[in-house]
This record gives sequence, structure tokens and C-alpha cells, in this order.
Amino acid sequence: MSLMSVLTRDEAHARARLLDVHRYEIALDLTRGDETFDSRTAIHFTVRGKKKAADTFVELKPADLRSVTLDGEPLDPATLDGNRLPLKGLTPGDHELRVDAAMRYSRTGEGMHRFTDPTDDETYVYTQLFMDDVQRVFAAFDQPDLKAAFDLTVTAPEGWTVLANGITERQDDGTWRAATTPLISTYLVAVAAGPWHSVRTEHRGLPFGIHCRRSLAPHLDTDAEELLDITRALFDRYHEKFEEPYPFDSYDQAFVPEFNAGAMENPGLVTFRDEFVYRSAVTDTERQTRAMVIAHEMAHMWFGDLVTLKWWDDIWLNESFAEYMGYQTLTEASRFTDTWVDFGVARKAWGYDADQRPSTHPVAPGHVDDTAAALLNFDGISYAKGASALRQLVAWLGEKDFLAGINAHFTRHRFGNATLADFIDNLAGATERDVHAWADAWLRTTGVDTLTPKVTRAADGTYTLTVDRTGSRPHRIAVGLYDRDHGDDQGHLTLRDRIELDLPQAADQPIGKRPALLLLNDGDLTYAKVRFDPDSFTAVTGHLCGLPDPLTRAVVWNALRDAVRDAELPPTAYLEAARTHLPRETDLAIVQGVLAFAGTQVTDRFLAPEQRAAGLATLGSLCRDLIRRTEDGDNPGLRLTAVRHFIDVAAHPETIAAWLADGTVPGGPELDPELRWRVLGRLALLGAVDTATIDAELERDPSASGREGAARCRAALPDPEAKRAAWEAMFTSDDLSNYLFTATAQGFWQPEQADLLTEYVERYWADAVSLAARRGPAIAEAAGRWAFPVYAVDPETLGLGERCLQDGEVIPALRRKLVDQLDDLARALRVRQA
Repeated sequence: MSLMSVLTRDEAHARARLLDVHRYEIALDLTRGDETFDSRTAIHFTVRGKKKAADTFVELKPADLRSVTLDGEPLDPATLDGNRLPLKGLTPGDHELRVDAAMRYSRTGEGMHRFTDPTDDETYVYTQLFMDDVQRVFAAFDQPDLKAAFDLTVTAPEGWTVLANGITERQDDGTWRAATTPLISTYLVAVAAGPWHSVRTEHRGLPFGIHCRRSLAPHLDTDAEELLDITRALFDRYHEKFEEPYPFDSYDQAFVPEFNAGAMENPGLVTFRDEFVYRSAVTDTERQTRAMVIAHEMAHMWFGDLVTLKWWDDIWLNESFAEYMGYQTLTEASRFTDTWVDFGVARKAWGYDADQRPSTHPVAPGHVDDTAAALLNFDGISYAKGASALRQLVAWLGEKDFLAGINAHFTRHRFGNATLADFIDNLAGATERDVHAWADAWLRTTGVDTLTPKVTRAADGTYTLTVDRTGSRPHRIAVGLYDRDHGDDQGHLTLRDRIELDLPQAADQPIGKRPALLLLNDGDLTYAKVRFDPDSFTAVTGHLCGLPDPLTRAVVWNALRDAVRDAELPPTAYLEAARTHLPRETDLAIVQGVLAFAGTQVTDRFLAPEQRAAGLATLGSLCRDLIRRTEDGDNPGLRLTAVRHFIDVAAHPETIAAWLADGTVPGGPELDPELRWRVLGRLALLGAVDTATIDAELERDPSASGREGAARCRAALPDPEAKRAAWEAMFTSDDLSNYLFTATAQGFWQPEQADLLTEYVERYWADAVSLAARRGPAIAEAAGRWAFPVYAVDPETLGLGERCLQDGEVIPALRRKLVDQLDDLARALRVRQA
């Protein structure tokens, strides 16, 4: 059998011209053992045309292809070539293809993932069919523009519940039947089966449900009302925005184990990673993130599911829209009214970073050749930059015209497929503005514009503003003018005026007297890096925490972050700003974002090795201040954040070991499972625990999360044998699930253990290439993201990586991650040299 083939754009277009696919009948049998399940598929389709016979193919990736018939006539299963079964001499008219196969369960989160819960030995399976993984579950004409109706039956073990895109019912013969779907794309078909714990309700006449593993039932029940309240509020708000009603017969949300993404927008059955069922204490910002993911996936019911892209070059239409709409609608419909602060600190930085690497691409790329290339575009550009572009569009267009265009789009393409051109035409029909020119400037270009203020004193003693712009995009921004409140010894800055400005400027902008701080992009409505004039930088370093609005402070922190990454601000200056201003910061998303960047980037990568101890000490001192500040219990989220980061930067074991022994931080919080594993991981890195201690903790917490914590701890031990065992588990045995692989990789590389890890830096490249080829894109992405030696910031590592990329055997998913990692490594070297 030959290698698996990826579908090209040209092949998909040719097949779409040839076929109309009407209906799939799929029968899955999940009672056939631990390794495979049975899959029987009937596809009803029509070949277009009047006279000429044609050839095409159907895709599947079976463990055993038992039989195939076309219109009742058998086809030879041996003709399966990789993942393609040729269909030759198809005459115009109606046809029926039947396929009977055994398919393999997955342990990598692709296809039909199978998971046995170590807490109670219950087994669960669920599908993740995105891009081209439907072929792992049933035979299909696998491309998004061949939509069809799906009839699904599932044979499942006794005691299981089966969830699917439509309402499911257990039949008299013990099988489960799902209601026929409307027309949907193959990648959106979903099944989740197992002994689920379910909480069900009804809203607007539709059944709603939330589901999780039985072992997580108490935790789901604790948050069930919050989850359902958020779901109902968002559902109602979308119906106020969208004229097209929710297009499916039910709305289930299943929290599933070892899920690779945050969530997946399967119509009627959204699947989420089950870390969103919180076993341990979380901050309100983390609850907001969970709510935003719910909002994001619900937006997809319209944009992505009701109206679907024709080909993967328009994936941004799905993700950018859902990202923008998720944040905006959550702000409008819930108690989480500052969601754009978290977007600015966390998500937007993801977009900025991705857009400055060699792998950058337009939000709307002109041509995506095949599915392997398309998979690489699920990144900070398609999500965060695209959402930022839409937010800028709404600021420029106005929300009324934006929603009018969106609703026209839904009406014209409901249950069909659409392109970027369709989307822009529908927006253009709702406004007199030149949306096509806007799209060319924002969606067809790459890179991040940089905006720099130039303040000039006029003859009359007043000042004017000119904004220098690197880049070519038009921007509508707000400029904040802030004055010092001289009667306030706390250093507060008061907003004097906020000016709206269109770039490029027609003329210099009068600003009156010289402000203490002039802030470009105040309110964060555009996507650009901003710089400060010298006087404004002085005001920022002295009075950042005195700015009144958290979104304003987020813009400033992002500007400082960008300046560090661009080697214009010393990393130590960023740490000093954090040390000065975070103790008085009131927005938790900002605290979390700044501490995350300071810990994972500044101290771990940008500081030279000899500076790292001082950097960690600065962060440790800052966290101690935050812990002391929260002793009164008024801000448990801030205290939890400070405790977490104090653990992560602890250079000596005594304090956190005492916390572990006592089971609590003095004054709280008590150490729940997440904090206990976090402490144990740091103690393992410092060599202050042994494998017996880790084993004892795993016996105390034998859950799936406990197994991951134990794997992380064992890999972190500063012991040659522990490192060897972890490396073999990751790169040789192929037994680790996707989550256990990631946990092991997270523990393995530690800056404190550089001498111990030298040999593995050299081994990484060949072993990662081989692993990716064997185990496929999901593990390849994990190997490039988590198993990469990020601490090894030196020219030798860069050289090893560049030589590896000359190897033509590196699969696309790994190649993309290595390109990004090596560019980040080169950036870290430039920062250190500066």
C-alpha cells in the first residue's frame, strides 16, 4: 500500500464539479474490542453530466477493508491506494457506494479517540474529524463543499450513552440512532459515546445538555448552572444579532478527555477539552476563558456550520469570525464585561508573534494547495489577527452595517458553502464604504504595522501629533492624552481627551498642551505595534499602574512586551516594570499575562544564563508582595495566581516543600490537586523529591490529570536515568497518548539542567523527524511545540535546527513548528546580544 495522500485544492474542485453527495448512512459498532471498531457506510451520490463516464475516488484509512460495492457490484478492496479507493467509469446519474471496514481507535486525539479513565476504568470514545480525519472513522468524499445529510446508528456497550449531531435515541435492538442531520460537511460529523454523566435542560424548545466523564461528575455539577446560564444567555444574544435561527435540533456540549484543541464546533454536539471541568480552584479570568470558548463555538453554528467555507483557504472566515464574535458577544451577554482586556493581553500577542515569523501568511491566503498546508494555518493569524481585523472593520464600518452584511451572508448561503469574495460582497452591499479595498489591505497582506508618535511644539506653545507608520494598512485608532494628577501622590494619570484618528493622516493633529502620556491605539481597536515618544515612556515607567482603564494598561503592557521582543527594551527593564506596577494592578488578566511573559520568555529565554537567578528572584519577590497583599481574602484569584507563579520560580525548595507537607499555603489556599502537582513538579526539578514521593502522590490522585502530573514530575528529575526513560517514552516506544506525551515533554527540558541535557539537544532533531513520520500531525505538533529544547538559546542549537530543515523528510506539521521555534530562538539570541 502506498503512502497516504493529502487532498489538493484542484482535486477537490474537480470532484465538486463532478459529484452531488446527498446522504450518508453510517453504522458504527463500538463493541469489537480495544483496538478497532466496525464501520459500515452507504453513500448516496449523483454524477453530473449526461453522457461521459468519469473517474474519482473516496477516502478512508481502514485497519481492514472487508468489502466495497458500487450499485450492488463488488469492487476489489485491494485497489485501495493509501487512503484512496478509486471509483472508475462512473456514469452520469445516481449511485450508491457501500463500504464495510474495521477502523483503528486513536490515542492521539485524531479520528475516533479511545480513552480509559484510570480513576474508575470506564472507557469513552469520541470523534475529532477535522480537516481530513473523517477517513479514520468512515468512508467519505472528504471535502467541505460536498455537504450531505447524515444518518447515523451506533452499537455501543451496555450502560453507554451515545451523543451525536442530532437527538439520539436507543432502539429496541440496543443500537442508538441519531436524527438525520441537515446538510453539513464531513468534518463536522460527531459521535461521543461512553457512560457519560449528563445534565440536561431545555431552552427555547430545544434540548440542551452538558456531559463529562463520570469521575468528573461532582465538578461538573458544581458548575452546571454557571455553564448553562452562560449557554442560554449567549444563545439568546446571538438570536438578537442574527436573523437566521439556530439551525440544528439540539445543543449538547461534551467535555471529553485528551482533546487536542480547546473545542470543536460540531453542529449540535460541541466537544471541549475536559480541563474546562475544573477539579481545582481557578481564577475568574479562567472562568471567563471557558465562557469565551463556549461563545466562540456557538458562533460557529452559524459561521462554519450553517455557512461553510468552500475550501480551506477561507478558514479565517470560520475562526476569525467566531473569535471576534465570541469576545464581543460574551461582553454583551454576561458578567464578563472586560473580555477584550484578556484578548489584548493573551490572544493578540499570539497573533503578533505568529505574524513576525517566516511562516506568516495573510489572514486570507490567496491559495492553499492542499489539506496539509491548510492545517498549518490554524494559528494566531487565523484566530487573533483575523479577529483583530474584524474588530477594526466594525470600528470603521459601524456595527449596524457589519451585522446587516453578516445576515445577508447567512440568508444567501444557508446550509451551503461560501468564499471570501461572497463574504466581502455581502458586507459591501450593506455600506457605501469600500470594503473590497479594506479587505485587500487587511486580509491579503502580512506582517505587523508599527505606529510611532511624533510630537511637535507649535509657535503658539501648543503641540501637534503626527503618527509615523511602518506598513501600509489604513487604521482607525484612538489616541489617549493623559495628564499627571499633581495633587495625587499615587501617581495617577487622568484622561484629558481621546482623539479618533484615521491613518494615514491628512494633516497634523492639534493636541493642545503637552500630555504626560500620549498613547496610540488607546482602546486597542486596531492591530499594530505601538511605540512611545521619550516623555511618554518616562510617564509609563513611572505611572503605568496609575492609568484608569485596564484596556489602556493592556495596550501599554503589550507595547513594552513588543519592545523587549524587538530588542529595543532590556528584559531587565520589563521585569522592573512588573516589579513596580503589578503589586497595584487590579485586573487579573493583566497580572496573569505579564507574569506569564516574564516567566516563560524573559527569565527562561531572553535573560543570559548569568542573569537568570536575579530575574527569578525579582519575580519571586513580586509574587511574595502579591501574596501579602491578598492576605485579607478579598481577591482569591489574584492570590491563587501569585501562589502559582511563586511556585514556578522558586529557586529553593524549603518554602514550597513546607506548603506541600502542610497541605496549604499559610493563610490559604489549601493545596488542591493542581497546586500539589505544581509544587511537586518544581521540587522534582530542584532535586528535592524522588520517584517514591511521586508514586505516593499518584496513589493519592490516580486520575488522568494525576497521571500527567506524575509523568511531568518524573521527566523533570535531574537524574540521567530519569531523563533517558522520559526520552525513550517520548521518542521510541510510541505508547504515550497525546496528553501523556505533552506532559512528559513539559517536564523534560529545564534551564537549570542544561549540562544534563546537552546530549538530547543533539538527538532531538533526528528523533523528532522520525517520530512525526510514524505518529502523524498531532504528535508532530506536540513534538515541535512541547518537546523542542527552548531553553537552549545558542548558535549551536540554531545551526542544528537549520540543518534539520534541509531534510526533505520533515512532515509539514513538524516543519512549521520547527521554523517557528528556530525563529523565536534567533530572536532570543538578538535580545541577549542587544
